[in-house]
Amino acid sequence: MKLQGKLALVTGAYRGIGRACAEALAREGARVIATDIFTEAPSYDTDILYRQCDVGSETDWERIGREIDAGDGKIDILVNAAGVAPTKDGVHDVTMADWDFILRVNQTGVMLGMRMATARMLGKGSLSIVNISSIWGQVAGTGQIAYHASKGAVINMTRNVAVTYAKQGIRANVILPGLIDTEMVRVQKPEMNAATLALTPMGRIGRPEEIADGAVFLASDASSFVTGAVLPIDGGFTAQ
Repeated sequence: MKLQGKLALVTGAYRGIGRACAEALAREGARVIATDIFTEAPSYDTDILYRQCDVGSETDWERIGREIDAGDGKIDILVNAAGVAPTKDGVHDVTMADWDFILRVNQTGVMLGMRMATARMLGKGSLSIVNISSIWGQVAGTGQIAYHASKGAVINMTRNVAVTYAKQGIRANVILPGLIDTEMVRVQKPEMNAATLALTPMGRIGRPEEIADGAVFLASDASSFVTGAVLPIDGGFTAQ
């Protein structure tokens, strides 16, 4: 197993991409702490420890950090997969409430997770951070100004951490999912999904497990010379 003996923490792991990442890491031998906003744990297909965590809450991250400290104080893998897209508003009509909420989860949540993990691992060994952004962090679609802003920020925050800590055993990479069969995508307007699908060269929607496979690679020692990478898993969407 690629990740035997490693401790991994995955956010947004109740369902969708986060859940697929948590289960894939566990199948590769990692001890996984899965977190999400929901109080009750989902039923995973592997042995995973679930903890409630609002990623935009500094207090919740401090609680997670204390739990790690109660062990050996080390974390080997962090996958920031939590994300929201409750509004598709453009810049002319986005409300500050929606803007603040989306950036709080998608951007601040990633920063707080990376802060928690890097603070514990400086001088203690290797750490692999895998952030889940989006194709909409690299290219533009219509509307969704807050979502685009947050996902673009995740890409550059990842690069910043990669460069800042490269000599200290901390790697950070970011995945850009394309159109993936998740709950978030299923509740979008069918015409929105159809438009993205029509521009996807492979002509199909992706599976959460395909994102998880990329996360396992970036989390493992198989990618030991990879940091600051931006990995599209998008059926060729951003290659155009």
